[in-house]
Amino acid sequence: MTQFFHMNDDPGAHQPETKAIMCWLEEIHFTASASLHGGALVANYPWDGTENKKKYYYGCPDDETFKYMASIYSRSHHNMSLSEEFPGGITNGAYWYPIYGGMQDWNYLHAGCFELTLEISDDKWPNASELPTLFEYNKMSMLNLVASLVKTGIHGRIFSSDEGKPLSASIAIKGLNSTIHARETLADYHRLLVPGGKYEVIATMPGYKSRSTSIMLGEEAMTVDFVMDPVITPIYSFLQRGWSCSLPGPHLEVFFILVLVLVSVFLCFLLKRRVVLNYPKQRQTKRSVLGV
Repeated sequence: MTQFFHMNDDPGAHQPETKAIMCWLEEIHFTASASLHGGALVANYPWDGTENKKKYYYGCPDDETFKYMASIYSRSHHNMSLSEEFPGGITNGAYWYPIYGGMQDWNYLHAGCFELTLEISDDKWPNASELPTLFEYNKMSMLNLVASLVKTGIHGRIFSSDEGKPLSASIAIKGLNSTIHARETLADYHRLLVPGGKYEVIATMPGYKSRSTSIMLGEEAMTVDFVMDPVITPIYSFLQRGWSCSLPGPHLEVFFILVLVLVSVFLCFLLKRRVVLNYPKQRQTKRSVLGV
C-alpha cells in the first residue's frame, strides 16, 4: 500500500522477506534507515511517486528534513555532490522517476522511519574489485549521516502524571502532517528535524490531555520530555491510585461500576428497612389515640 494507491493489500500475498521487514519495522521504532543501490550517483528521498503518476517534484511533509539528510550524505561523499545530473547530488524520487510500493515511502508512511535511497555507483553491477574503492568513497558519508541523526532533532520520554508510568504517546510537529510514536516499553522517542528552526511539539494519547511546547532548535539535539495528565474524575483518580496495583486498566473500570451498583443496592436496603421498622410504631401510636 502506498500513500496514493492500494497495492497488494493482502498480507498473505507478500513475500516472506517483505513480511519480515515490515514486522521488524513495526516492532522496533527505527529513527532512520538507508538502502544502497547501483546505477546512479545520488541521494534520493521521498516521495517516490505522485498522485497522478506523473513525473514532477512531490515532497513529503518532512521534505526539508530529508533534503538536509541527503545533503549531509552527498557533501561527505568523494564526488556525489559534484554531479552534473543532480544538483548537489540529491533528488526527490518522484522528480527523478516515479515508482510505487517501494520501501522508502512505506518506511516513512507506516513506520515513521526516515529512509534514504542511496545510489552509490554509476555502474549498476560494479566489479567486485571496485568494492574497496566504493567503500572508501562512501565511508565518511555513512558515518556523518549516522552522526547527524544523533546530533539533531528532538528526543525524550513521556510519562503519566498520576503514576509516573511510561506512555507510548504520539509526537507531532505543528504544521507537519507526520506523526511518530514513542516506544511502548520505555516511552522514548527521537524525532528528526532541521536545525535552526522554531517548532511546536505536541504529545497526544487517548485518555490523556494533550501537551505541547514551543522550542527553538539549535545545531544540537534537544531533549523534550512530557508529563501527561489523565482525563478522569477525582473519584476515579482516587480509586485508580488505591487499586492500580491489583486492578489495572479495564479491570478498574469494572470494579468502579460494581462498587456503584453495590452502594445503590445497600442504600435501597437501608431505606426499605427503615420503613419497615417505623411502620409498627406508627400503628401503635394511632391505637393509643383512639383508645383515649
